[in-house]
Order: sequence, then C-alpha cells, then structure tokens
Amino acid sequence: MNNNKWLKHIPWMILGIIGAFCLGVVALRRGEHISALWIIVASVAVYLVAYRYYSLYIATKVMKLDASRATPAVVNNDGLNYVPTNKNVLFGHHFAAIAGAGPLVGPVLAAQVGYLPGTLWLLAGVVLAGAVQDFMVLFISSRRNGASLGEIIKEEMGRVPGTIALFGCFLIMIIILAVLALIVVKALAESPWGVFTVCSTVPIALFMGIYMRYIRPGRVGEISVMGILMLVAAIWFGGVVAADPYWGPALTFKDTTITYALVGYAFISALLPVWLILAPRDYLATFLKIGVIVGLAIGIVILNPELKMPAVTQYIDGTGPVWKGTLFPFLFITIACGAVSGFHALISSGTTPKLLANEKDARFIGYGAMLMESFVAIMALVAASIIEPGLYFAMNTPPAALGITMPDLHNLGTAEAPMIMASLKEVTTHAAATVSSWGFVISPEQILQTAKDIGEPSVLNRAGGAPTLAVGIAHVFHQIIPAADMGFWYHFGILFEALFILTALDAGTRSGRFMLQDLLGNFVPFLKKTDSLIAGIVGTAGCVGLWGYLLYQGVVDPLGGVKSLWPLFGISNQMLAAVALVLGTVVLIKMKRTKYIWVTVIPAVWLLICTTWALGLKLFSDDPRLEGFLFLAKEYKQRIAEGGAELTAQQISNMNHIVVNNYTNAGLSILFFVVVYSIIIYGIKTAIKASKIPERTDNETPYVPVPEGGVKVSSTH
Repeated sequence: MNNNKWLKHIPWMILGIIGAFCLGVVALRRGEHISALWIIVASVAVYLVAYRYYSLYIATKVMKLDASRATPAVVNNDGLNYVPTNKNVLFGHHFAAIAGAGPLVGPVLAAQVGYLPGTLWLLAGVVLAGAVQDFMVLFISSRRNGASLGEIIKEEMGRVPGTIALFGCFLIMIIILAVLALIVVKALAESPWGVFTVCSTVPIALFMGIYMRYIRPGRVGEISVMGILMLVAAIWFGGVVAADPYWGPALTFKDTTITYALVGYAFISALLPVWLILAPRDYLATFLKIGVIVGLAIGIVILNPELKMPAVTQYIDGTGPVWKGTLFPFLFITIACGAVSGFHALISSGTTPKLLANEKDARFIGYGAMLMESFVAIMALVAASIIEPGLYFAMNTPPAALGITMPDLHNLGTAEAPMIMASLKEVTTHAAATVSSWGFVISPEQILQTAKDIGEPSVLNRAGGAPTLAVGIAHVFHQIIPAADMGFWYHFGILFEALFILTALDAGTRSGRFMLQDLLGNFVPFLKKTDSLIAGIVGTAGCVGLWGYLLYQGVVDPLGGVKSLWPLFGISNQMLAAVALVLGTVVLIKMKRTKYIWVTVIPAVWLLICTTWALGLKLFSDDPRLEGFLFLAKEYKQRIAEGGAELTAQQISNMNHIVVNNYTNAGLSILFFVVVYSIIIYGIKTAIKASKIPERTDNETPYVPVPEGGVKVSSTH
C-alpha cells in the first residue's frame, strides 16, 4: 500500500526534475543565445507541480475546504447575482476579469534588465504570493456570503479600517485605469490602422449585444464566431484605410486627441447597460485572450526561436532608459500583475464567490487562474525577448532619452509629407546611433524597415510595452501563417491587447463609479442609489474625471508617462496585495489556525518590504538615476527659475508638466502609504487581540449543508 502511495508521486518527481533542469539552463547558460522553449517548459513544470502540491496543501491543511458546505451561490441562488456556475465556465469568467493589461505590459518593460530576473520572479512570485492571495481571498469571501474586500475588512477589523480600505481601493482603481488608458493611447497615437481597428470594436460589440438580447437570445457561440470574423475583417480593412490618401491622414490622431476620445467613450460606456457593450466585448476578449496565448505558445514550440535579449543586461544597476530603478526593489514593482496583483483581490471577493458552485472549486479557480495569468506574463516576456534588443530599446525609450524630437506625423497627408519623412529619417538615424552606443547594435534601416513591415510610419516613441509585444506576436504568427503580412499580425496584436484593456477599462470604470457613490453616499445619501441616473452620472463623471486627469498628465509628460505612472501603479497594486494577505493572516489567527499563517505572512512581509522601499526611493532619493518624484519636481523648478528668458514657451510648459506630475505622484504615494499602513496597524491590533481569546472570533457565516438533491450548475452565466 505504501509503495503504491509513493508510486503515484514518481511522475510528478520526474516533471519537477525536468522543470529544475530547464530552469537551470535558463539561469546558468551565459554568452550564447538559448531557445525560448527552455523558459516555456520550465514554467509549465513549475505551475503543474505547484498546483498539484502547494495549492493542495493550502486547500486541505490551511483552509480545510469542505465540499459538503453550501456556497453563497447555492444558498442565495437568485439567477442574477448569485448563480452556481460550472467550474470551467467560471474559470473563464474569472480569468477574463483578472487578466488585464498588467501581465502583458509589466514583463515587456521588465525585459530591460534581461529575461532571467523577470522569469524567476514570475515563477516564484505567483506560486508563493500571487496565487495564494487570490485563493485566500476567494475562500474568505465565499465563507462570508460573497462579501467584498472592504466589507470583509470592516467585519474582521472594524468600521474605520473598512472605510479606509474602501477609499484605498478606489484610489488604486483610479491609478490602474489611468495606466490602462495610457497604454491604449501610446499604442494608437499616429496609427490610423490601429485607430480604425480598435474603434471598430465598439459597433461590433453593440451589434453583438443587440443580437444576443433581441435577435437570437442565448446563442453565445453563434454570435462569438460572427464577432471574431468581424474583428478579422476590421483588421484587414484597417490596412486599406491606413493606405488611403484621404482616410489615412484623417485617422492619424495625436495622443492628446485620443486621450479626450477615450475619456468621452469611457463616460458614455459606463452609463450604458452591461448587456449592450460590456458583456459582448467580454465574450470577444475571453476567446481572443485564450486563443492568442495558446497560439503564441504553439508557435514558439514550432519555431523554437532564440532569446535575443541577454539573460541579464547592464541595466540591473538602475540606469535603464525604459524605467528607472535597481533590480531590487523595482523589478518586482515593474512586473506587478504577472506575479502578484492586489487588483485580483477585488475580483476574488464580491464577484467570483457569488458564482462558486462548490467550495472545493476555489482551488482550481483562485489558484489555477492566477497560474494561467502568470503564463500569459511569461509569454509576453518571451515575445519581447525574441526581437532584436536594439529594436526593443528604440521602441520603448522616450524621445528625450534618445536625444530626439519626433516630427508631427499627423501632417503626413499634406504637402509637408516629404519634409516630415526626411525629418523622420534623421531622427531614426540619431536614435539608432544612441541605442547602438548602449551596446545594442541596430541600424536606422532596420528600424525604418520594421515600421514599414508593420504598416506604421514609425516605431519610435512607442513606450508602454503594448507595441513591443505586438511586434513579438507578429514575428511568431507571420512565420507560422505567412499568407498574412506583418502589418496584419501587428495590428492583430494591438487589437488583442486593446480588447484586454478596453474590457478592463469599461468594467473598472463601472466598479470605480460604484465605489465613489458608496464613499460620497456617506455625506450625501442620495448618491448611494445605484439605480439613479443622476447619481450614476455624478459617480461616473467623478471617476472618469480623476483617471482622465492622471491619463492626460501622463500623455503630455515629456519624460514619458509610463516612466512616472507605471511605478505608481506597481507600488499601489502590490500594496493592495499586501493588505489582502494581511487580512488573510488576521482571519487565520481568528480561526485558530495560527500555525499556518506563514503561508500569508511571508509573501505579505516581502511585498511590504519591496513596496515601502520602492516608495521611499521614489519619494526621497536624490540619486538622479532613480528620477524620484520630489527630486525631479525640485530639479525642474530650479531649471525654470535659472533659465529665464533663454527658455522658450514650449520648454517652460514641458518643465511645468514635469513639476506638476511629480508633485501629484508624490502626494498619491504618501496617501497610499498612510492608507495601507493604517489598515496593517489595525490588522496587527486585531490579530493580537484575537490570539488572546481561546475561541474562534472570525465572522464566518453559519454552516449550511449542500441540498440533498445536489446543486444544478449553470453553464452559460
């Protein structure tokens, strides 16, 4: 019997050895290019072994999941908010909700320091922190009638920390939405093909919503196929439009114009019924997300491409042009969502637990979906590492760091076109020389040819990670299906990312609107009414106005908005994850399972160390290489004062933008610090008090058994 017990572990031991060997090759081989397959195989092995053993340990020992216990979806089944859902369907819903732009963009930015540091953190971080947080919050919420994170903190720690948590969650949501929107703006600026394709998703989603509600109700598969075919047509026709001498220039917009359009779209979209635009786009995004990632993985297996980015670059010292900061702590802040994401705590509480049919499914959905998101992040890192490093840095480095000023591509359709193209060639030559001087040799011809291949006037000034990932996707897919050119596949990649982001932007703005209405309702009770159009308009305007302001400041930032907003996003997101893990620790102590709190304490402490250290450096460091918020604000104020009449109006305006942005970032950072540590102090006080009481003091809902006839699950909700 004992022999049979051990025999079943042998395949897992072999898989673990294979994973360790592949990871060893990735970590130790130097001075030569290695295949991307080593990373793929190592990652899959780590995910499978972690799910089989570590998540099972947490489920059986720490949480003691009980299949006989009725979930909130079963107890409160109303066919609307509480619906017991098939675990595979719920996995798809949950994955679509948590997998936003973070796992696509963070790893691409992290490639600045090489593929090795990012790979190691993505694997270790998700296994020990990210998936643990998602799983733990889902478990806690499902034992509290599907309560939200703020409500759980209020129940377990008190009213004051609960209110602080709600305020903190709203602030973090605003930062997340601003960063998501910034990525879209950077990808679509001066890109008529991209603008046409992404804008086409709005009428497509509206048509799908009307079709599913009035024409062919319930025909999800049917309309999804139609939607995908319409998307492909939009990509193809976008190339035709971009090449048109009239429509190409007409759809070439500056980043500020796209900013205003995006803010207006988000405001209107948040007030429309969910079935009309959000639900159809969610279907499209889910199919596209899973399809592209699986297709990319298969393509990499078939092509077996080399990783051209070095394992470790010279920029681990913090001097990189894409983002500033040393490997510790800024790598962890930059990667963010692919390893651990506090935003997931908002989805794992309040939303997903209301659809959970069986408590034991929490392991598959909570831990498993986060592993899948980490795999998305690994694929993004690989895609960024298989293109030429010189091209990577040319695309992601802000013009100021390259020593160039981009010509106005908006006027390419006018008589100024020859002069603009000559200027573009000149700045490309200068950019290529600058990047080559860093040790990543690339010619201006390579940069110009890449732009021509993907159907864009230029690939310079494409910070934000999304265009780089799209180029990586295009490289792989074009070799697999050469009938479609690089331009088609590049814009397919942009559309893929834009659908990720716009879905999150729609859902996030709605969620932010409800949070703001809840907060304002403490002072004006009428504003709490979610069914009131006036209250909805006020809440939506407030939410969109706040993230729209941050977005605009990021867009006009001469140093590149990604460089200033992404660290703020990473720090706030990771701090929220630390709060969720501290909550998990408090609940375990109140449940009298103190011997298991290391599962949540270790990742919580690590995240607090990383985020607090990063926050301190970004606030108070005088090291010019780190580009700290207060340091930059002070420096540019001084430059304005010393420049006097020698500065042009444009130079003064640019410097003022930098000053305002950095003071704003500093203020938000201090606010995050106060919010997070206030909750943690309350958490510690609650834990100490609970540890002195011999009985359980948690606020878990009473046990209700599963009905004798079993649970009927929905396969479509």
